Amino acid sequence: MSRAFVKEPDGDQAEDDLPDLPQSDEPNYITPNGFNTLQNKYKKLLDRKKQLEVEKENLTAKTEVKQIERDLRYLKRRLERAVVIDPARQSNDRIRFGAKVTVLDEDDRAIQFTIVGEDEACAATRQISWSSPLGKALIGKQQGDLVYWERPIGNLELEIVSFQYE
Repeated sequence: MSRAFVKEPDGDQAEDDLPDLPQSDEPNYITPNGFNTLQNKYKKLLDRKKQLEVEKENLTAKTEVKQIERDLRYLKRRLERAVVIDPARQSNDRIRFGAKVTVLDEDDRAIQFTIVGEDEACAATRQISWSSPLGKALIGKQQGDLVYWERPIGNLELEIVSFQYE
């Protein structure tokens, strides 16, 4: 194909709309804190977009606005699909969404995880998604039960020591 028929930006145009970020097919269960965090992110992005729209001739600002618009679409859908579950209202008979679970690994080391929504999951703080392999293994279990955590580096057997809701 001849290059004469290929449309290229002239250098002063921002890229077209960015493709949407992928969304999970799972229900969007989320804690009240997680829901508030998403709302705050949405508001901050709206504010940033307003700031940048003043700079109509700035290509960098135009590009950032496109990224912000994509992120706003993503967050809007996540907020619309949110099913807020308050951990404090969960029944204490079994592990459910929002539980803080303490387990012992095969070396008798205690590890604590909190089961949260997909948007709240953070490995550094040991907040795991309810839809993760470990989250799914823990949900519905009780103190004293054994669970098998299927991991890429090898499965691990864990004993549930305790769980609570805050």
